[in-house]
Amino acid sequence: MPTTHTPHLWQVGVYLRLSKEDARRESASIANQRAILLDYLNHEFQDPWTLTQVYTDDGRTGTDDSRPAFQSLIRDVERGKVNCVLCKTLSRAFRNYADQGYYLEEFFPRHRTRFIALGSPRVDSYLHPDAVQWGLEIPINGILNDRYAAKTSADVRRTLDMKRRRGEFIGSFAPYGYAKDPENKHALVPDPAAAQVVRQVFQWYAQGLGQGGIAQKLNEAHVPNPTAYKTAQGLHYRRPGQAGDGLWSAGSIGRLLKNPVYAGTMVQGRQEVVSYKVHETRAVPEGAWFVVENTHPPLVPPEVFQQVQTRLRQPARRPPGEAAPHLFAGLLRCAGCGGAMSRKTAKGFVYYTCSTHRRKSKTACTPHTIRADRLRLAVAAQLGVSPEEVDRPLLFTKLQEILVEEGGTVRFLPLDGGEASFHLTKI
Repeated sequence: MPTTHTPHLWQVGVYLRLSKEDARRESASIANQRAILLDYLNHEFQDPWTLTQVYTDDGRTGTDDSRPAFQSLIRDVERGKVNCVLCKTLSRAFRNYADQGYYLEEFFPRHRTRFIALGSPRVDSYLHPDAVQWGLEIPINGILNDRYAAKTSADVRRTLDMKRRRGEFIGSFAPYGYAKDPENKHALVPDPAAAQVVRQVFQWYAQGLGQGGIAQKLNEAHVPNPTAYKTAQGLHYRRPGQAGDGLWSAGSIGRLLKNPVYAGTMVQGRQEVVSYKVHETRAVPEGAWFVVENTHPPLVPPEVFQQVQTRLRQPARRPPGEAAPHLFAGLLRCAGCGGAMSRKTAKGFVYYTCSTHRRKSKTACTPHTIRADRLRLAVAAQLGVSPEEVDRPLLFTKLQEILVEEGGTVRFLPLDGGEASFHLTKI
């Protein structure tokens, strides 16, 4: 930096950073960094100066430059509010060799900003510009810091994978319905209030209520959704994206119903960070997930959880203009092609017919048509109840599937794994 541009006053931005791994060392603490840097300003800094701001990234890695406080510092440099950056060591500002080279060799010189690091090597881009631009010690130190970050990241990942294989919970927040065991932060225990909501959701769905209907019932009862509930418990929890309204949705109900944690199974490792420098996450193939059964008390009996999973795989569309799915939605299947049955009305009667034949190809399957009122009679006879007693809660607690054969035969697949058939008079 040419001496002809010497400012009358150095406007100092002090930068402090502590990562989760560094937190184990007292010498790296935020308080320790602050004390050392302010002592340097008060007793060793030779020129006139004023402290613009102390920028602190607590619990942030230095392997990229997306840290909030660091970016605030950079914006103040661009605005001319800061013309001298002071930090304890190079590694406090950079654990990424590419970032270090860009800021020290391009960004700070372009904005005529002095950079000082007090560690070894000591860096002062104003007093010793050649050491930054042409020397080897600073770049080599940057490479060592970068490799240290890579090794630390690999060590942390191995440790976390070991815990995942043992079924230890490693998330920051317990799944809705659970809390971390006060005596073991890697174990889950039921959260009584939220666990009761989870059980109710599974019970409603097993009885035939749809995901949207369940969400509506919970919202009408003023039950906060998982994010709002955790916030109300004093947890600093926030889902990615925009802040929610605290209401349940069909999507949130669906995610809850599909989560095997409620059957006592720990599933972790569904996503991974791209690399120690690229902190974006990506999906992991299901075969690479860490799945460990019986790691914690289930909130839902296994048979109920499996019943719900079976129903979730079955389509159940709501008829246009109607508030709820029709009686047999999600249960009827064509015995010929395995496809769903679609509902239609003709001459005042409701029929179910093979969707493949009706909507895709007349040659791919045959109609497999059955009239709704006669089907209801058959189901009532099979279940030993009156036709008026046949409703969705009863169906979903007794039957896994109803297969419609061509020619008027209906096969019932009960939830207990057996099979029964009932012959209907051909329509």
